This record gives sequence, structure tokens and C-alpha cells, in this order.
Amino acid sequence: MNASKQYIKQHQDRFINELIELLKIPSVSADPAFKDDVIRTAKAVKNSLEHAGCTHTEICETPGYPVVYGERIIDKELPTILVYGHYDVQPPDPINLWDSPAFEPVIKKTDLHPEGAIFARGACDDKGQMYMHVKALEYMVENDDLPCNVKFMIEGEEEVGSENLGWFIKRNQEKLANDVILISDTGMIAKDVPSITTGLRGLSYVEVEVTGPNRDLHSGLYGGAVANPINVLTKMIASLHDENKHITVPGFYDKVEELTKAEREKMGEAPFDLQKYKDAIGLNDVYGEEGFSTHERASIRPTLDVNGIWGGYIGEGAKTVIPSKAYAKISMRLVPNQDWEEITDLFQKHFESIAPSGVTVEVKPHHGGQGYVTPIEGIEYQAANDAYKEVFGKDPIPQRSGGSIPIVSMFEEQLQSKTILMGFGLDTDAIHSPNEHFGIWNYLKGIETIPFFYKHFTKLKTQ
Repeated sequence: MNASKQYIKQHQDRFINELIELLKIPSVSADPAFKDDVIRTAKAVKNSLEHAGCTHTEICETPGYPVVYGERIIDKELPTILVYGHYDVQPPDPINLWDSPAFEPVIKKTDLHPEGAIFARGACDDKGQMYMHVKALEYMVENDDLPCNVKFMIEGEEEVGSENLGWFIKRNQEKLANDVILISDTGMIAKDVPSITTGLRGLSYVEVEVTGPNRDLHSGLYGGAVANPINVLTKMIASLHDENKHITVPGFYDKVEELTKAEREKMGEAPFDLQKYKDAIGLNDVYGEEGFSTHERASIRPTLDVNGIWGGYIGEGAKTVIPSKAYAKISMRLVPNQDWEEITDLFQKHFESIAPSGVTVEVKPHHGGQGYVTPIEGIEYQAANDAYKEVFGKDPIPQRSGGSIPIVSMFEEQLQSKTILMGFGLDTDAIHSPNEHFGIWNYLKGIETIPFFYKHFTKLKTQ
């Protein structure tokens, strides 16, 4: 048994309990009602970094929620690893679909997690995965096994688009100087199939508003004579895909990266059971763009999805009205080479152009970010590969993720360093959904693996 595994076994109950206490704080950045809780979480993270061994910590104010910074510099001549994570979480809605309260963490055993999983909002995304790094630092400090310098940048606005992170980075270039950025906010293929995320999709997120009459109208007196904004909105949304599930926005695919046959075949080597995939999410069939596999549709192809739609009367009983307004929130996941601001502009022009007379349309851009690809030839990837191999006994599989971490491309632009994505979550962890959870095995395995990345990166960087 290696030293890190021994230390983890000795302290695992404390590691689990500390994470549970962090998960109890409802740090929902999207809802101002939770402002005090978000601030309380930042203070808790700062304290955790201090106890783990950071020699300097601070809560750095921004125009929004603060960034928690910590560092342990052992020798300025040695490499520096910058760990990024976030302490804010998604709203728990819909609350009635949780089997247990979102901010009252419980450990439950499942078929996939016989040793138990922690069920709570933020368990996997990203408090659990962020906290792995805190505990990995604790192990390295306590056992005199930290081979290089380390810095932490833990933000509180990732779930609302990291609006102020760029502001913070521009003002703290020297403080954040590093040789590699390490993030655990992604997943692995399976518990016995380690993987490194080498690509992320970009994101464009908008809200649309369709306005008809200047007030809600009686549907008997006006029905059939005026445009119903909900009817119009649903028809406009339906037109955004054709019969082959291609997105109909003109110019949308112009810069889409097309992978070679060899690259697609390499991706196809990852184990994937379509029936288990369908069973896990309760579907009798999959759905998506013609000509691509399920895995490709969810990683290397762009998408357009409605994330919410509302308008009119939705209370108990009946109210016969033609609503004045209808709304929808729409996200577009983008692949490398697609510029999110350009796509947002293309969408806005197209959506406004297809509006029929009798209504007006407004498109409100929210936030977005670029896609990102990590080269597998660099020492960053090699160090992660060697770390996984040392713990799992096999090389990890490189995989493209369907998710977005818009700030990754900004990191490379602003800090001139590469990012490595070592995630330990699973697709079944229900992030952003009711009953989000994180396997205890995955949590502890992450703590065990991370110190090996430090060891191998330092060796490769200094040799």
C-alpha cells in the first residue's frame, strides 16, 4: 500500500465528514437570497486551505463573489501548479424530485457505489472534486511529500458564467503565475477506466422574449384574431432543427472542427454500452444529429437546446388567457473553432428574422466561452497519464467532454499556461440535476491520484 493510500485510509472518515459539512452550506450563486451562504462557503474554503498547509490564504474581493486564494511556495526555482475549482453550486430545483434534501447530505449505497455515495447539491460539481485537491495538499504537507509549489484559485461564480474571474485574473497576473493549471471539474469514463478530458465544448447562452399584445387577453374574445406569443415561440423554437436534427441557424456550422476518421475511431475505443446509457436516464431510445454516434453527439458536435420555457398562466385550475409575453432560455454547446460571440450574433439575427408579424422578439445574451483542446503530446498530459497509471495500473483514455468550462481558454490567453483536466466524477452523478451525488470511492481515489501528478509533473519539468 502506497503512502498516500495509507494516509487516506487512516483519515478517510474525517475527509468525508469535512466534505459533508461543506456541502451543507447552500452556496447557490444564481440566487441573491443565498448571498450570505456563498460568502460563508468562501470563508470555509479559506479555512480548509489554511489547515491543509497553505502558508498564505486570502479572500479576494471582486465586483461579484470573492475568489479564495491560497499558496504554499517551497522554492521559487521549482515548478508551480495552480489548482482551479469553484465553491458555488447550481440551484437545487426542482426540489420535489430530490429523494433527500439537497443541502442535507446523506450517504447511500448503490449498485454502482457499494461503498456509498454522498448525495447533495455540489457533491460532484464541484465541491467534492475541489476538496480532493485540498486533502491531497494536506497529505503532501503532512508527509513532507510536496515536490513543487502550489497555488489555489477557488471562485464563487462558475455556475453563473464566471463573470468576474477575468477581471480578477487581469489584476493578479503575478500572483497567479504558474507552470500548469490543474482542474477537477470533469469526469472519468468508469471506475475501472480512467480517462483524461482533452477537449471541452464552448458555450453560448441566451434568453429570448416574444411579445404580442400589450396585456394578457381573454382567449375567447381575442383567440384566433391575435398572435399568441407562446404558440409563436414554440413554432420558432421547433424550426431551429431540421428533420436530420441539424441546427438551422445560417452559418452555424461554418467553422465546426471536423475530426478525421482516425480520430473518431480512437474515440470509439472508449467502452460504451448504449443500453446501459439509455437505462440510466430512463429512455427507450436515443436522439440526435444524423451521422454521428451517441458519444460523438455529446462531445465533438455542437448543439442547441432549450433549457427553460415559460409564459401565460401555470397556476392551479384554469385561466383562459392569451399571454402578452413568452420566454425561453437557450444554450448552444460549441466545438473548437466556433467563436461563442459570433455564434450568439448569428443566433440573434436568425431568431429575430423568423419572427412573424404580430409579435416582437428580443434576444438577450447571457454568457459564454470558447471551447478548448489539450494537446496530448505535452508534459502536462504525460504527467497526468503517469499519475493515473501509477494508481489504476493502466493508461487513461483521452476523451472529449460535452461540457463547458469557458474559463479554460481564458486561462491560456491570460496566464500563458496549459490546463490539465483530471476529473473523477461519473456520467451517472446527476450533476445539475436532482439527487446529485459523488462516490466515496471516487472522492478518495482522486485524493490518492493527485499527488502523483505533482510528482511526475515536477520530474518532467525539471529534468
